[in-house]
This record gives sequence, C-alpha cells and structure tokens, in this order.
Amino acid sequence: MASVRPGRVPSEFALPPTSLRVVAGDERPRGAKAAQPVLRSHAPSEVDWDQAATLRALASKRLTARLDGTPTDLESRRQLGRAVILEVVREATEAHFAVEGHAWTVEEQRALAKAVFDLMFGLGRLQPLVDRDDVEDILAVGHDQVFLNLVDGRKVPGPPVASSDRELVQLLQDLGARNDPPRPFSEAHPALHLNLEGARLAASMSVTQRPALVLRRHRMVRVTLDDLVELGTLTPVMASFLAAAVRARKSIVVSGSQGDGKTTLLRALCAEIGPEEVIGVFETERELGLEKLTDQHSVVFSWEERPGSGELGPDGKPVNQYSLYQAMRDSFRFILSRQITGEVRGAEVAQMIMAMESGSGSMSTTHAESARQTMEKLISCAVQSKEYTRESAVMKLARCVHLVVQMRTVYAHGKNGVTRKQRVVDEILAVAPGEGVGGYATTTVFRRNGDSPAAPHVLPDDLRDLARFGFALSQFIADAHRGGVA
Repeated sequence: MASVRPGRVPSEFALPPTSLRVVAGDERPRGAKAAQPVLRSHAPSEVDWDQAATLRALASKRLTARLDGTPTDLESRRQLGRAVILEVVREATEAHFAVEGHAWTVEEQRALAKAVFDLMFGLGRLQPLVDRDDVEDILAVGHDQVFLNLVDGRKVPGPPVASSDRELVQLLQDLGARNDPPRPFSEAHPALHLNLEGARLAASMSVTQRPALVLRRHRMVRVTLDDLVELGTLTPVMASFLAAAVRARKSIVVSGSQGDGKTTLLRALCAEIGPEEVIGVFETERELGLEKLTDQHSVVFSWEERPGSGELGPDGKPVNQYSLYQAMRDSFRFILSRQITGEVRGAEVAQMIMAMESGSGSMSTTHAESARQTMEKLISCAVQSKEYTRESAVMKLARCVHLVVQMRTVYAHGKNGVTRKQRVVDEILAVAPGEGVGGYATTTVFRRNGDSPAAPHVLPDDLRDLARFGFALSQFIADAHRGGVA
C-alpha cells in the first residue's frame, strides 16, 4: 500500500477488479439484456451525488440486515460494507444499461462506489476535497457556499458539500454520532467539534445564519524543529533556544491568530521531549496526535473532554460529562513527567496553570495577536473562569509561564505574480514576575524586523543557563551584536 502523506484523511475505498465487464462491440455486461452498450467517457470525478445517496440508503439497509445485530468492530463493518456497495453499484449499473441502452464505464462505477463508501464511512462530499493534496482548509456557509484555502495561500470556490442545508446537517450529525464518544449536533447542541484523524472539524447550526463548518487538515503531524527550520518558520539559533527550553523544562505558550501554525510548532516542541518521559495530553478534542507517534514517545496518555448527554444529573451537570479538570486531577496518579494542555480558549487556562504549577515544563497554545497580548488574554481567561481574581491570575501566570512564542502568517509576492504563504515565528518573549501595575515583566528575546526572520534581541541572565541544554549561546550573542542589539 502506498504511504499516506502526513495530515491526510484519505478515503479507504478501493474497488477490486470489477465483476461487471464493460466492453464495446458484440459483448455486453453480464446479466444485462438486449441492446449493445454505448460507452461514455465522463471523468471519474463527475459523480451523481444524488444517485450515490440513493445507493447509500440501499447499501446501509442491506448492511444492517446482514449484520443482524451481530457486534462487530469498525473494520469488519467496513469490509462487509465494501462488498455490499459493490453489489448495489453492480445492480445499478445493470439496471441503467437495461433502461438507457448504454453502460457506465469502469471508471464511473469506481467513482460511484467510492462516493457511496464515503457517504457511509467517510466524510461524504467533503471526502474528495480532503483527499486533495493542495487543500489546506475547507470552509462552508450552508451546503453551497464553499471555499478552499489552498497550500499556496489562495482561496478558491469549491463544489457544494451537500444537496441542501438539511443534508449538510445530517452529514454532520452522522459524523458526530460516529465519534467515540458520540457528540450531539442539534438545536440544543448547536456547536460540533471533532477530531477526524488528520483533520479538525468545527461546525455550527441554528446560531449561525446557515449551517456552517470549517475543516482544517493537519498537514504536519510528525514534525521537528529542524523541519521548521528547513521550511523557514524559524532560524537555527531560535530552534536551539526552543529545544533547550523544552529540555530545561521551561513552560511555553505558543500564541497566534487562527491558522498561524500554533499546533504544528507545539508538535515540534513536543518532539524535543526525551523519549523516556511519560507524557499526559489534555484536550477538549484530540488534535496533537502524540499518542500515535509511538516511536517518538512510547508512553503517552491522551485525555479528551467528554461533553456528556443533554440530560442533567443530580449535580446539575450533564450525565457522563468528563471535564478537563477531572482529567487533570486523575492524571496525578499516572506518574507523568510532562503535562501538555493543548489549546486554551477560555476556562482551560485553569488546567494550564495547574499543569505548569506542577513543575513539569508544560506547553499550551492560545489565540492572541501579539506575544504581549498573550499574557493579557490568559489573565482575562483566568478571571472569566471565576477561578481567580486578576491579582491571583497575574501572580500565578507570571510565575508559571516562562516563554511566549508568537506565530504569524506572512505572504511573499513573487515576480511571477504567485503569492506564497509562510508561517513564521514572529517573536519570543520571556516572562517573569514584576513590580508595578502589570504585575509581570517581559523581555523580547527574538523579534522580527520587517520581512527579515526573527533575530536575537535581549537574553535575560537566567536564560543563559540554557547553554547547558544545547542552546547556541555564542551564536545568539554574535547575531545580537551583528544586529546592533547587544
């Protein structure tokens, strides 16, 4: 089997040599009657999705009957599903020939069978878009206002992802129901967040003007700081600084706007954690994927928040809910050496602080426009969680957070008119307790100047000790002098 590029969520359907031969001349498909076939040369991608939906309903009914309530795992259902799909496509092909007098080509049958499989087991009409190597994000407002963010930075229109808004909602409900544990999507639960094995999906209904979704592909799951140096995201001296900070167990927050590459950098930072360390990951939806890189770290415990059902228990909380707070509390019996809290969007900051206070050299991501705004964002999240006053939030964050790494997306315009998108480290800020109104002090360690890569700026004395962990201190000093800073 050909290897799959990192971040892809490919359709798993493969059509074996068809039992229905379609040839010109005097031969006709087995089982067909009368007239001579006339072959059409439609492109394999030209799928009649309405027809695929009809065959999907037939195949689903037939699959359910054959399973007859027998417990099976997902792979077994898929294998049987493939066989059932081939049957219904073959029958549909023969029926089409009998009525129209011409047969579908093997390519058309293959495309139709794949579409039915994608509707039953994959991402439906989203699947062909996810299978494309040049697609980074899929955005949909309703079923027909679809746009694709391509890897080269362009945004282009995309094909409809359903036949109607109602069908789009049904697709999203199906995806939520297939999740383990299932996630509801309805007017009572109008937001849906799913990890899709190489992609992240966020969707909404009833609270937006139309059902809406954004699907973001994880293009780089197995990634190192050296990889990001080659891509131009950061410089070698920055990479040595960040690698040393991870080894020295500094707590790091990666910040930036949506789509700036925060999660990718966090994965690269985690790759610097020693392979012998026991790692705990805490996420509202699994996204980092460290638990799958067993050759990188053999012991990773991945906790995921469980929203629970709509029914409330005696404590006033949803039945079967499992919060990040519970996960963090339970994790203290798992002899973890690192606690990674994933994305902080709001109340998760309390778990981030808990992890960082444990002294484990924790790491997280959050959304902020600048490195300095990151601290204010985290303080606001802490206060809004009602776990802290501003004073206590400032005190804890100033002591817990050692470094803020700010990501940014920049665009380079080539001579041929092609715009290239580049994700870069914009600034690295050191944080420490401070006097005065703010309650914390910051030092700019690296900063971009115009279009140039982030360059060395000022290194706090306590961070010089990172040289013991592999930091290229002499290179930092030389580059800083060359830039007229130090």
